[in-house]
Amino acid sequence: MNGLTDLEQLLRSLAPRRLAGEWAFCSLTAGELARTPTLATEALATFREKEGLSVLLPVERATELGLSFDGSFTGITLDVHSSLHAVGLTAVIASRLGEAGISANVIAAAFHDHVFVQTAEAARALDILKSLHA
Repeated sequence: MNGLTDLEQLLRSLAPRRLAGEWAFCSLTAGELARTPTLATEALATFREKEGLSVLLPVERATELGLSFDGSFTGITLDVHSSLHAVGLTAVIASRLGEAGISANVIAAAFHDHVFVQTAEAARALDILKSLHA
């Protein structure tokens, strides 16, 4: 799973692309998870926290289940194959988006990084990320 580690090369090769749909970050209690045992497998991403299982679900599914969430997010995948050992990529992305008043909720996976931004700011965030290679 070797990926790029050089920050300049990573930024030149970002290739950000918008994911379809709108996403909700939800935290499931043990009871909610027991009522919907397949929910964790439906999620785009999960992370176990002391407060419960955090899941990233389509807004429609979270609403259908009556789950609590704080706003709608759009995902942007950075199609560059980044190494988990790369230094500085997340900092650059979060800083540039932060300078524009956009929160960056970054999820690192085995091959790519994924940034979730408020849906209302998605187009602007994508433009900012595309400009990083210039």
